[in-house]
Amino acid sequence: MQYRQFGNLDFQVSSFGLGCMRLPLEEQPEGGKDASRIHEEEAIELIRYAIDQGVTYVDTAYPYHGGNSELVVGKALKDGYREKVKLATKLPVWLCKTYEDFGRLLDEQLAKLQVDYIDFYLLHALNKNSWKTIMSLGVLDFLDEAVAQGKIRYPSFSFHDELPLFKKIIDAYNWQMCQIQLNILDVNYQAGLEGLQYAAERNIPVVIMEPLKGGSLARNVPDDILGIWDEADAKHSPVDWAFRWVGNFPQVTTILSGVNNLEQLKDNLQIFDTITPDGMTGKDLGLVQRVKEAYESKIKVGCTKCGYCVPCPAGVAIPDVFAHYNHSSIFNALPDSQRNYANLVKNSKDASLCVECGNCEEACPQNIPIIEKLAEADLVLAGR
Repeated sequence: MQYRQFGNLDFQVSSFGLGCMRLPLEEQPEGGKDASRIHEEEAIELIRYAIDQGVTYVDTAYPYHGGNSELVVGKALKDGYREKVKLATKLPVWLCKTYEDFGRLLDEQLAKLQVDYIDFYLLHALNKNSWKTIMSLGVLDFLDEAVAQGKIRYPSFSFHDELPLFKKIIDAYNWQMCQIQLNILDVNYQAGLEGLQYAAERNIPVVIMEPLKGGSLARNVPDDILGIWDEADAKHSPVDWAFRWVGNFPQVTTILSGVNNLEQLKDNLQIFDTITPDGMTGKDLGLVQRVKEAYESKIKVGCTKCGYCVPCPAGVAIPDVFAHYNHSSIFNALPDSQRNYANLVKNSKDASLCVECGNCEEACPQNIPIIEKLAEADLVLAGR
């Protein structure tokens, strides 16, 4: 296992961080799986196996697996395993309406995890609205209080919004870690590479989530993408390349991967044993750039999800329609996109409801022919 210095803190952590959002699930009698029904025995075996192989960062959150992830992680960390890892979990900021909610939820999480303290306690999935709300409630005073009480050690946050807000949050407090989304395709998405550098320059360790973009960089990889990867001198799987690119940045401390079986875990561990900062050649990085461009060439609609087109008078969730349409093309994932689009149909937010009023096209800064593209998306996603 490779280890990296955790910013200016006096310890190292494994470059592989075990994410506990996709733990093994129980099979249901009626078929399929319920995300809240963790296969406890397999999950505990998986978590302990990772720790036995040198993983020292375990990451969960209040809502994962319908609230059950923390319970199972707590059981897995019994019998001496707690002392071997840095434990991270997250405060569900959207549930906080008063200052007292902060402490109440933290105490609930400590009880579920069966621990006396949490190493990294993250304000979960911060965005403009949640940041404004919890700041008005005094969240930074709460973090100071929780540290003083010994309930948490390293106040942190995870982020899902735009770069300017990320910088504002970074500068607002003495954070001990932040989590951002970063992968081959999300170079300029949310905090992105600029955010990574901004945090690192302030000695704030950065943990990376979604290195596989929710698995999209690993599943149904198009043949032309595979052809580009095959040109490399050293052969790696698409999963390996995705992890390798993120791990190439010295500013990255830990990369999260959520595995749901022992085979995936062993494969990930083998990959991370060979990933080092600045370990990619110029040719390797050139192939990554070509893969990025090849994926981007499959984009059907150049929508940036800026939101200027909504609310739509007819109720169409325009950015979501285009996101599903693009996903179907970029990742060769039409069935998945059709299932997601069906939810828009169910909730009367699909493209078929467009009345061609043109308000969206007047507002679109990208000058997208939205009416035409909505009809095109609906034809593909709904087969109309």
